[in-house]
Amino acid sequence: MAVPQTAAALVVLPVFLQAPWVRLHPFTATLFTIVLLTVGLNLQLNSRGMRAEIGSLLVGFSGSWLAGCLFWGWLRAHPLLHLPIEAFALPLAVTGLNSRWRLACGFYLSSLLGTACTDLMMLATGVMPFWPQVVSAPLHEAGLQLHYAANQLMKPQSLILLASAASGILLTARLLRQRTPADPDVQDVSGMAASVLTTTLWVDGLFLAAALLQPGLSGLI
Repeated sequence: MAVPQTAAALVVLPVFLQAPWVRLHPFTATLFTIVLLTVGLNLQLNSRGMRAEIGSLLVGFSGSWLAGCLFWGWLRAHPLLHLPIEAFALPLAVTGLNSRWRLACGFYLSSLLGTACTDLMMLATGVMPFWPQVVSAPLHEAGLQLHYAANQLMKPQSLILLASAASGILLTARLLRQRTPADPDVQDVSGMAASVLTTTLWVDGLFLAAALLQPGLSGLI
């Protein structure tokens, strides 16, 4: 499996594994960060080729996993804290882009960018205030509240904002894929980042569809 496909799989993984795990056992989900980081470091430092690249991706993914566990496990009712918590490793990731850990840093940064775009659109479309209500409501009420919030995105103004944001993400991903730097490692990072952004867009779209059609399957409640 190539680097972009592996990165895309890591973007999807939290939807099916982390979300239900954190909801039920946030502490053990958080501890799993150690497993991800240990496996990633071992593969990156003691392997070559694709195995080393997967190891680097796992190191970057462990940062996103840890931030997700901390937020969704204990602070999920405070949406304004979401992005700051997700960005906890931002300085380290930026400084590591020119090191042997460029893939790890690139994965973390592109995931963070996707998260920032999602949160910004929630704020711009006016659905951010529904977030604490949905995650704090009893299970039998949360689905209805999530469905109501999703319906707010079907207004023309919201649809225009969402379409513009999606177009911007797809254009950015296309430009990243078209980059042809002399260093093949840099090219790998660009292609991987494009894959992460595109997959994040698809995940957000599926989440919206689930919230409209079957809120209980969204992963948020």
